[in-house]
Amino acid sequence: MDKLLITGGNRLHGEVVISGAKNAALPILCASLLTADPVQLRNVPSLKDISTTLRLLQQMGVQHHWDGPAQLTLNAGNVTSLEAPYELVKTMRASILVLGPLLARFGEAKVSLPGGCAIGQRPVDQHIKGLTAMGAEIRIEHGFVIAKAKRLKGATIRTDMVTVTGTENLMMAAVLAEGRTILENAAREPEITDLAELLIKMGARIQGHGTDRIVIEGVERLHGAEHTIVADRIEAGTFLCAVGATGGDITLRQAAPDTLGAVLDKLREAGLSIECGPDWIRGQMNKRPKAVSFRTYEYPAFPTDMQAQLMALNTMAEGTAVIAENIFENRFMHVQELRRMGAQIDIDGHTAVVTGVPELSGATVMATDLRASASLVIAGLAASGQTTVERIYHLDRGYEHMEEKLRLIGADIQRLKQEPA
Repeated sequence: MDKLLITGGNRLHGEVVISGAKNAALPILCASLLTADPVQLRNVPSLKDISTTLRLLQQMGVQHHWDGPAQLTLNAGNVTSLEAPYELVKTMRASILVLGPLLARFGEAKVSLPGGCAIGQRPVDQHIKGLTAMGAEIRIEHGFVIAKAKRLKGATIRTDMVTVTGTENLMMAAVLAEGRTILENAAREPEITDLAELLIKMGARIQGHGTDRIVIEGVERLHGAEHTIVADRIEAGTFLCAVGATGGDITLRQAAPDTLGAVLDKLREAGLSIECGPDWIRGQMNKRPKAVSFRTYEYPAFPTDMQAQLMALNTMAEGTAVIAENIFENRFMHVQELRRMGAQIDIDGHTAVVTGVPELSGATVMATDLRASASLVIAGLAASGQTTVERIYHLDRGYEHMEEKLRLIGADIQRLKQEPA
């Protein structure tokens, strides 16, 4: 298992190119199942979760080839299997996103119940509720969701909670359903808007994406399309937290500042000087950050995927911050690792109270999930001495060449390859 060795204390200066968003790319890859024509994608990030999804689609008969860096063509003209097996689904919850497309285009699907990061319960019952309302017959058997429907029929679906993958799955199912589907209480994330924009290019009739009420008029078939995946707002926010912790001056290229409102607000509150253009963000920091309190909620509020990174910034800030995690119940697993570096954090249920210390000290720490990994890297960049971050396979699931990008802007960070015992 690889690990990162970080020597802290370097200020960050220079430019970072932001990759395509993992959370947009994964449903978009699955959307290729909705048509027999080629789907051409640009700005596809090179990540573990992407390669896992491509392996899953390939096992179903979907052909893919890389046309160049970050350019990918998929062709689902000859699908041979309607099953998503446990071995591939267990590592990545987003695999459930093949359920809606398979059911919509082929009338059946067999998808293993998913895995992914151990950050809390993320049940698929809302997916099943919505597809059942559209006329599907669904049963859970031997750890699989087994679904059948001659042709899905439009329905009004109001999910019990805001669910990103639920909204994506139901939207993909509805585009080929008979009649009108209305998704109430829909998620509003930019990644959902990006998926909707691709589906519209493929011939889908969708309105209201980006709001909590999406209206879809089903069509008989979809065709191929070309699409550029939106920039990764979480990667951008992570690099801004890093320069907030270390000090310096960085510019993010190919970014999407209009997707980062709540994050930029909090970083400005912490003391970062931030300027934005249409596709760039400049962040400057020349002082100790100020503590900022926040609560995580669904978009457009502060994202749970940035909670760990801003907590890392708060550990070295002036003052005390109160952080409430309202999305996932197990998303404070990075706290005990930050404490190993000298952070002062008290946990009470879903709330963390972070009292900033003047300096963290390097230590050996262990990543427990994707965003926790990023928080430990940020802490290591600012800490005195050396920090070793172990189990960084989590990091590779969601950040493209993170240590290389950090080295280019002045970080002392290297990947240590570990051969299996």
